Amino acid sequence: MKTKFLIFALSLVCYTSFAQQDAQYTQYMYNTININPAYAGSRGVMSIFGLHRTQWVGLDGAPTTNAFSLNTPINDSNLGLGLSFVNDKIGPTSDNTISADLSYTINTSDTFKLSFGVKASGNFFNLDVNKLNPADPADDNLQPFDNEFSPNIGAGLYLHSDKMYFGLSVPNFLQDKKYNDNQYAVFQERMNFYAIGGYVFDISQDVKFKPAFLTKLVTGSPLQVDASANFLFMDKFMLGAAYRWDAAVSAMAGFQVTDGLFIGYGYDRETTNLRRFNSGSHEVFLRFELFNKVSKLVSPRFF
Repeated sequence: MKTKFLIFALSLVCYTSFAQQDAQYTQYMYNTININPAYAGSRGVMSIFGLHRTQWVGLDGAPTTNAFSLNTPINDSNLGLGLSFVNDKIGPTSDNTISADLSYTINTSDTFKLSFGVKASGNFFNLDVNKLNPADPADDNLQPFDNEFSPNIGAGLYLHSDKMYFGLSVPNFLQDKKYNDNQYAVFQERMNFYAIGGYVFDISQDVKFKPAFLTKLVTGSPLQVDASANFLFMDKFMLGAAYRWDAAVSAMAGFQVTDGLFIGYGYDRETTNLRRFNSGSHEVFLRFELFNKVSKLVSPRFF
């Protein structure tokens, strides 16, 4: 049996793993491909996305996430393709996940489209015991994990128009345990159930308003609900605020530099007792889109 020290030393990992499971994003409305494979190709152009998130700044071992994705429609077909990579570090552990997404879209009306998506992914889990400080460094149970591989599959639905979107998804159907024996599992991947939605209101010719939400349900963890309100000015400047139920408040800003380049920033401040031990979380992203002569967004979108 693994030592009690190991369980205690990785308590931060256990807490964030069971509370978060999948990497957490404040600006989920721009990073939908990571949680819903049906999003692939839905913007009608090739979209390249990169994000860096530093969570709970000042707290040792706090999560750090880097995400990169590319998704695009396939020629003039109803198919969409997505590829993504996520690196998530928590304490002495590191997760690297590579995913491929395939979507199929049908027109349900003149305005709405419904997309079905599947996700195939491979996860590489690492545990660096050198970052621990055990009472007994010679404990044979303290074994490192180096790129332990586990495959997974997921699926999603995505209903969307130019003004609204609604999605349901489970990115990982298979549940996997890391560093476990008969009594303990330091990290256990559970199914994450997502529901997302948003609607764009035209306040005036130059101002758009979009409320949005994300809910995430993980077995054994509290329900996570994120609600946000975003304003887009002159199709260039975005300002918004969000609330993560019983967890954090957030501020967001973005700028459409060119037709194809969008830059965004988000800041979270904890509302729990954890706020006493960190100075907040920062998230920055870039989205670059490649247009062609036939397919071009009429105006920048929130999603």
